[in-house]
Amino acid sequence: MKKTVLAGAAALLISGQVMAHGDVTPQNVDVSGLEQLGEEWLEENPYRGNDRAIEIGKSAYAQNCARCHGLDAISGGIAPDLRELEPGMDGDEWYAYRVVNGAVRNGVPYMPKMAEFLSQEALWSIRSWLETLYEE
Repeated sequence: MKKTVLAGAAALLISGQVMAHGDVTPQNVDVSGLEQLGEEWLEENPYRGNDRAIEIGKSAYAQNCARCHGLDAISGGIAPDLRELEPGMDGDEWYAYRVVNGAVRNGVPYMPKMAEFLSQEALWSIRSWLETLYEE
């Protein structure tokens, strides 16, 4: 009986980790009205303070990021609370690295390489919106 309970608990824990990051289908983001950025990834957010980018970013975040990072970027503990992401170039560097390379822990993908699914314009728009939520 004890072994069955432990095996069941382990299966639930493992299945929860597998399903936590990766069962979301990326949604297209309409970036019309924004300057096109090209293929090469920029080092700094070109849309900082751009009202149209912030509007697009809010919607794009809700569709593509909130599942793991929480509504309004308030983390439930699975993924980083993105309200704490440093504004400016320092935060841009961390953000760009993560959206381009994703994140893997102990061989398990915790964040997909979002740049494989969303355009640079969409991702920098999300970053623009996140900066409006910054909390130390």
